[in-house]
This record gives sequence, structure tokens and C-alpha cells, in this order.
Amino acid sequence: MELTVVMPCLNEAETVEVCVRKALACMEEHGIEGEVLIADNGSTDGSQQLARDAGARVVHVDEKGYGNALMGGIRAARGKYVIMGDADDSYDFTALMPFVEQLRDGADLVMGNRFKGGIAPGAMPPLHRYLGNPVLSFIGRLFFPSKIGDFHCGLRGFRRDSILKLQLQTGGMEFASEMVVRSTLAGLDVREVPTTLSPDGRSRPPHLRSWRDGWRHLRFLLLYSPKWLFFYPGVLMMMIGLVAGTALTFGPVEIGELAFDVDTLVGTSALVVIGFQAALFAVFTKVYAAEEGFLPESPRIRRLIDMVSLEKGLVVGGLLALAGLIGLVMSLVHWQVRSFGELDPRESLRLVVPSATALIMSFQTIFAALFISILGIRRTRETPIDNAAAAAEEAAAAISLEEPTTKR
Repeated sequence: MELTVVMPCLNEAETVEVCVRKALACMEEHGIEGEVLIADNGSTDGSQQLARDAGARVVHVDEKGYGNALMGGIRAARGKYVIMGDADDSYDFTALMPFVEQLRDGADLVMGNRFKGGIAPGAMPPLHRYLGNPVLSFIGRLFFPSKIGDFHCGLRGFRRDSILKLQLQTGGMEFASEMVVRSTLAGLDVREVPTTLSPDGRSRPPHLRSWRDGWRHLRFLLLYSPKWLFFYPGVLMMMIGLVAGTALTFGPVEIGELAFDVDTLVGTSALVVIGFQAALFAVFTKVYAAEEGFLPESPRIRRLIDMVSLEKGLVVGGLLALAGLIGLVMSLVHWQVRSFGELDPRESLRLVVPSATALIMSFQTIFAALFISILGIRRTRETPIDNAAAAAEEAAAAISLEEPTTKR
């Protein structure tokens, strides 16, 4: 079978029948061997029977959520290609050929673009059209090497085997973003075709919740991009803290009528420590995600792990600790010169704050080197070929033991 059209369904009695008939009519018109599959997520309005009467196959998906319903439908699909779309009659299921043609041409994922194809009046709320979708799609293109202009179009086609290999995890609306991001990171052939969006045919409100589901999409994009979540903000904070802290170590800094002194120096120290910790978390996340298969392994991260060995980390941490201890000794000498009496904070803190910062970063460096070494321990993963070979060896050994010995 060439094509399965998968539609997630939760109480879509008003529209599911017309969607099924349109999809079947399109496949019949173009001679496509295919089926329509309804992934029902617990409808209580008779949607299931209406879909069957219209010619669809219905599978029940117990786990609630848009992504869970779709993954249940994709696993149950019989077609080589899958086209997914909402069962609310907002997408034109009579115009599936652009998706099919791109899939036949070798594409792994074909996204619809509603902004290029046309959005009918009233089909998309202004908040989604002018803020939500453009901003989230821009962030997706910024964080990941993707050229997709509409990350959240619900009408899209793909090779079933290619998407199943990605082992998509999200169960909610953010499934739409995960499919694009994971496909891009895996190096799949991702393309885009114009499609249209019409007002849906339901009398009830949609399942989508603007702010809740928008946040879930943004959260997913951040979690899958440690560079933007941790590394870039961390490096920026470190640079600001180091530049400003170095200047303040030698004395007050005046900018116009503003005067910055040791209280600001404490703040710059905090920026350096927080920024350094954030940059370390970026490395931790990349290593862990690559080892567990959530993100593809980065050659740069692997080279960094190979270059920054445990021993080198311990040496760097030790040097930072030595610098911090020297600074603290100098502060004690400074106190001794004052006969261990009262000190001027504007003088003493210029020694103590940088020294304490160096000590904190020394322990962070040592602990990070230890943790990265643990994360970098590569587990031996048995492949199907390894398992088959082991099974063959065991079978051969068992047969040799069962052979009768020859009597002399």
C-alpha cells in the first residue's frame, strides 16, 4: 500500500465524515492505493462509527494527547507514505498530490506552508497568525538548520519508516515541532509545499490552547537547543562579568554621574560564576543527549571531550584554586598590615571577591571534568547482527553437546 492518511480524532462528529470522504476521493481520482486511518483518542460523540461508515479504518489510542494519537496512527498505518491532517475540515484533503509527488521524488518529510498557500479569513486567530506561528517558526529556524517557514502546519506527509526511526517522544501539541526538529537534526530530506487553511467546521472551540500550547512548543525548542538555552547566555554573562570585574578590581569606575564600586564587583563575580555554570550545563546536556540518542552526536563536543581529559580538568581547576588561595593570602597580609583591625571594604573586597570567584570556579572545573568523564564513558550497545551472531554460536554449541560420542 502506498499511502495512509492519518487523522487524529477527539469528538469530531461534525467533520470527520467529510474529511474521510475527501481523502478517499482524492486517492481514487489519482489512482493511489491507500487508506484513511482515524486515530481516535477517546471520542464520545460517535465519531468512530461515522468514520467507519465513510470508509475509514479506526484505531483506538489510549494515551491522551495530539502527539500520542498521531504516533498511534502512524504505527498502525499500512502505507509506505503517511499524510497527517486534522479531522476538523480546515485542511483540503482533496489536494494531497503535492505531498505525494514530493514523497515519490525522495523526500522524507513534506511540510505544508499555510502562509504561502493561503489562509482564509477567520481560519486562524490573529494571535496565532501574526505572533505565535511566525515567532515560534523563526525561533525554530534560528536554533536549528531548518528552512521551514511554517513549523506548526498540521498537514504534512512523510515516509513512515523515516519518522518511526526518529522515535519521537512528545505526546502533546509540541509533537509538531519535534517532528521538524528531529528530522532536521537527523539529516532527513525535509521539503515544503504551499497549502491552504480554511475555517474549521466545528461548532465547539478547538482543543488547542494558545498560551499553554505555545509555551510547550517554545519549551521544547529550548530544551533541544542547549546552545541557546545555556551556552550563549552563559558566555555572554561571563564576558560581561569578566570585563566589568577586571575594570573594577583596579578601582571605581565612573560613567557620567554613575559611580560603580565594590558592590558592583560582587555582582560581576556572580555573573562570571553563573555564566560559567551555564556553559558547563550546555556541555553536559549535549553529551548526555547524544549518548542517550535524543540529539545527534556533535563532532565538536566529541573533540572537546577528547581534548579536555579528566587530568587536564584537574590541572586547570588546581591552577584556579592556587590563584584563589594566593589572593586570599594577599588579603590576609593586607589585614596584617592594618594590625588585624578594621578594614576599608572598598580595598579589601577588591582582593577577596576575585579570589573567592577563582576558588568557586576551580571546584566547578574539577567537578565538571569528573562529570564529563562519567558522561563520556561509552556503553557497548549490541546491534541486531551481534545478537544474531551470539544466538548462532549458542545454537551451534548446543548441537555439538547433543551429538553422541563415538565409542572406540
